[in-house]
Amino acid sequence: MQFCWVTIHVHDMEKSLAFYRDIVGLALKRQFSPTPGDQIAFLGSGDTEIELIHNEKNSPAPFSQNISLGFKVESLERTMDILKAHGIPVLAGPFQPNPNVKFFYVHDPNSLRVQFVQDIQ
Repeated sequence: MQFCWVTIHVHDMEKSLAFYRDIVGLALKRQFSPTPGDQIAFLGSGDTEIELIHNEKNSPAPFSQNISLGFKVESLERTMDILKAHGIPVLAGPFQPNPNVKFFYVHDPNSLRVQFVQDIQ
């Protein structure tokens, strides 16, 4: 079995694309409109993909604060600088629960918690 993707129903496709493309660094793999008023986009890096779905008629349900997406980064400090330049505040952290890892959380444009993680060697 192989994990394929996670689906996120979004409020604003353009803001969500900008976040996952420009902040997280995922490439836009494909984008299409299967029916009028519906937009779907897949972004990814390697085997990791995110599916964004926007429907003009339906508002997405709010996300539980117990759910987050995690992305490994080379430098937490550089990532925090990029987020600050885009006006995205850090929600919680940074934390270092052990000598090998540091992380912090932000909200994506849909209020989904996103975790940025740095392995410490």
